[in-house]
Amino acid sequence: MENIILEGKVVQLLEPQEGTSTRGAWKKQDFVIETNENYPKKICITGFQDIAEKVAELNAGDDVKVSINIESREYNSRWYTDVKAWRIEKGSAAAAAPSTPASPAASDDITGVNFSDDGGDDLPF
Repeated sequence: MENIILEGKVVQLLEPQEGTSTRGAWKKQDFVIETNENYPKKICITGFQDIAEKVAELNAGDDVKVSINIESREYNSRWYTDVKAWRIEKGSAAAAAPSTPASPAASDDITGVNFSDDGGDDLPF
């Protein structure tokens, strides 16, 4: 499955939950976002452990970009689906984009761009 990224506005933060399992202590917090689409949808997303701490820093009305995993599991012949966040970025690409697009002439200008391969590697990995 490819990376799924949702962008929207936080509409509700649910109460954090904590507990202990056989694997140790855990914490989670659910939050609801409303997507930025023609027909917006509200989606409840769960943040576990360190992501729950990031959720606690959010406020209703914040724009967010959330990377998620979707997983379903069966229990007693019924299916349950979880939407789990694995990255949360406050602010969204839509909010950060300029309100007016650059002129075509400015975006097509390649003057001063060096296309030669100098053998340097700018990649961080």
